[in-house]
Amino acid sequence: MPPRTNDSAPDGGGHPVPPAPGAETTRPVRAEHARDTGRGDEVPGAAAPGRPAAGRRARGLRLLSCAALLAVAASAGAVAVGGGRDGAGAGAADAAPAAVAGVLARGDLGAGIRTLQAHLRAQPKDAAGWATLGTAYVEQARTQGDPSRYPQAERALRRSLALDPGNDQALAGQAALAAARHDFTGALAYADRALKRNPYSERALCSRVDALVELGRYEEAEAAATTADRRRPGVPAFTRYAYVRELRGDVRTAREVLRRALGSAASPADVAYVATALGQLAWNQGDHGAALEHYARALAADDAYLPALEGRARAQAASGDRAGAVAALERIVARSPLPGPLVALGELYEDRDGDGDRARARDQYALVDAWTALARAGGVDAGLDTALAAADHGDAGAALRAARAEWDRRHSVHTADALAWALHVNGRDEEALPYARRATATGYRNAAFLYHRGVIEKAAGRDGAARRSLTAALELNPGFSPSGARTARAALKELGAAR
Repeated sequence: MPPRTNDSAPDGGGHPVPPAPGAETTRPVRAEHARDTGRGDEVPGAAAPGRPAAGRRARGLRLLSCAALLAVAASAGAVAVGGGRDGAGAGAADAAPAAVAGVLARGDLGAGIRTLQAHLRAQPKDAAGWATLGTAYVEQARTQGDPSRYPQAERALRRSLALDPGNDQALAGQAALAAARHDFTGALAYADRALKRNPYSERALCSRVDALVELGRYEEAEAAATTADRRRPGVPAFTRYAYVRELRGDVRTAREVLRRALGSAASPADVAYVATALGQLAWNQGDHGAALEHYARALAADDAYLPALEGRARAQAASGDRAGAVAALERIVARSPLPGPLVALGELYEDRDGDGDRARARDQYALVDAWTALARAGGVDAGLDTALAAADHGDAGAALRAARAEWDRRHSVHTADALAWALHVNGRDEEALPYARRATATGYRNAAFLYHRGVIEKAAGRDGAARRSLTAALELNPGFSPSGARTARAALKELGAAR
């Protein structure tokens, strides 16, 4: 692993930079730490009783990417609005910063953007307003699966920097934009620049964690998450810390941190976000019942929260409710045709194999290609999405080219897995093995990774290792993929017969 960064310089008891007018003014509360694993690991996430946690923000106010998956992902803190007034305009335009904060707190991102646009037409020299608009566009693109918003975000953020060179709000927004476009090296650089100006920028602190995670620099990511927790404790920092622990195989700590984060979540958006993270963690461990319970809690808080809807559909399929899962995914892709749900729906059509289902599946996979083209037009590097979808449902050569290009940019467990699988579908299993092993080397418990490794080991003649990997995949999460689970069982049957 790469060495830790020197990012965690002592805070010295300093106070956070005061928010701009209209932003939340609650002072961050330092997290209490508890021992959970028996190994002395510090567990952030227990805010002091009776005191508001710094991370209690509406989703509309949290404007970062989430990568992987995630992955997923919400973001890191309130969007500060206002400031930089030029004295022009009056009335509704003057009230825009406070109005935007209120609208976004209710989760109405579109209305908040429209209010901001009206405000900036009246007061075009408001640098903070342009920074807020830029990060709002990033969030809109992320939540709606619309990469065409990214060029608009870039223009707004550049305008903010032209008005106020080096302002940390715009730099943090550029970190979020770079991460959303999968430029994680750029995201890290922008986050570092923002933190030089404002070490307490919650968006920049969390963007830094996200970038390091996606670059595969997990030790540094853990150090960055600890720094974020110390400087700006709250839901954004806690959830990132939990994900880093999960990636390193420490599921118990990840679950405990997320439970503490859920206990400190005040807004419906934060409840939805954290409950969804708990659902994803339970799903990865094959506990589909618990996953459904967490997704139900998320959707009770926000019935339109896309990651919870998608997670629930996958858990429904794994629990035997294929019809419910198909119906749910059809609604999801109609609203937001992203690669993950498109591929999941296509595979469920193939598994159902009714009249017209094969053609329906092909339509979903073709939409992945259309989304990829749109993403690239918006400046998004969609190599990982392309590699995974093409390896299973498209052009094997294109899958390998995309996976190699992605590996050249970042060495995460997800890119290692994608490259291993792309090499396999091109018949290069000996070359694939080291990458498949690297994908599972951190301790991350992912059934798809174990399945890919087992299939590659079988193809390379490592029968004993293949049996172990395929068995582990099915024991961990037997519903990880309809086609993958079926193939794993068939492969184990062949391996058993060959003994």
